[in-house]
Amino acid sequence: MRGAGRDGSPEARAALEELCRAYWYPLYAFVRRSGERPDDARDLVQGFFARFLAKNYLAELREEGGRFRAYLLGALRHYLANERERERAEKRGGGAELLSLDFHEAEERYAREPADTTTPETLFTRKWALALLGSVLARLQEEQEEKGREAVFEALKPFLAGVDASERLADAARRLGMSENAARVAVHRLRARYRELLIAQVAETVDRPQDVEDELVQLFAALAGGTG
Repeated sequence: MRGAGRDGSPEARAALEELCRAYWYPLYAFVRRSGERPDDARDLVQGFFARFLAKNYLAELREEGGRFRAYLLGALRHYLANERERERAEKRGGGAELLSLDFHEAEERYAREPADTTTPETLFTRKWALALLGSVLARLQEEQEEKGREAVFEALKPFLAGVDASERLADAARRLGMSENAARVAVHRLRARYRELLIAQVAETVDRPQDVEDELVQLFAALAGGTG
């Protein structure tokens, strides 16, 4: 985020668009949980991004500290408050679609969510955390595939979350044709690299390095059922 959208260059804009693509679904879930119908949620989110990218609102984020997660949600809430005062025909972003987003898949995904009384804000934070972890996992998988270790990654991926049952690990090692100790070492390395990528990803969404750890704590608290 520190470089995204700051100087108006094509590179900065591309970095900002990449962040928006990675984290747009939590915004859609927020709007849906706030009571909007699927079509209206789609139009509101697309209109928000059209304005957000066109106006480069991220440049206003203060240098002394800020989090892209909180800033994006705050900007969306402000946008929704303004748009709800206008006619429906005026609040659909003028048909602008600066990001290609799969809203059909998003609505199917939202429909699969278990029913609960989670507030829109808490749901947003949980979905943000899940999007973050999914992005990190995808990066790790891409790295492993580039090294020709697809089979190893797929077999050991379940152990990234801390599952360390010796019997299951032994089975995975046998399938890979390696010793259990070698498999354990490989899991340790994957976990270490996963954490490195996770920290780097979170660092892209905060302005101050000292905020990384606190952001991680809040996101994992949200996943655990806290308010985040």
